[in-house]
Amino acid sequence: MNYANIKYCDIANGPGVRTTLFVSGCRLHCPNCFNEEAWDFEAGEPFTDEVAEKIMDSMDVPYVTGLTILGGEPMEPENQQGLVGFLEAVRERFGETKSIWLFSGHTWDQLAPGGAWNLGDVTDRLLDTLDVLVDGPFVQDLHDITLRFRGSSNQRLIDVRATLEAPGDDVVWWEDEPIFSTHTME
Repeated sequence: MNYANIKYCDIANGPGVRTTLFVSGCRLHCPNCFNEEAWDFEAGEPFTDEVAEKIMDSMDVPYVTGLTILGGEPMEPENQQGLVGFLEAVRERFGETKSIWLFSGHTWDQLAPGGAWNLGDVTDRLLDTLDVLVDGPFVQDLHDITLRFRGSSNQRLIDVRATLEAPGDDVVWWEDEPIFSTHTME
């Protein structure tokens, strides 16, 4: 797996200050994608054990609240294989003290157990590490600059742990702070 970019002290891709990893490779090719240069699986640099350790070291300070994974497309089969062990290591090192967010152009229905993009054990293990999944492709006609942590209104902020524990096919939304969810400053 390659990565296109790493942002340390990112405040745009999840709550608080985060370390953000942009993986390389995407077959979705959403029109007007903000990160078209990361579509190429060969873009950037190899994701090595040294890079993984540097990312975890960057998170090992009190002001960093978590890790965010974007792309490219993190849920491409090649990237799932490259990410699962790393995300398990992050979870093992930090437990619940740091949140893990992942942005995917695929929907929860496609990624959940039994979904078309669920690769079985690898996908299930990867989902088990996540706190929040931002799902769905970017859709230019649904672009909305008032939305926090997503570009178009079809994209959802899913509380992965609560959804995995929910009965049936219920999807549980991630709860933002009230001041942000109301779109007012009151």
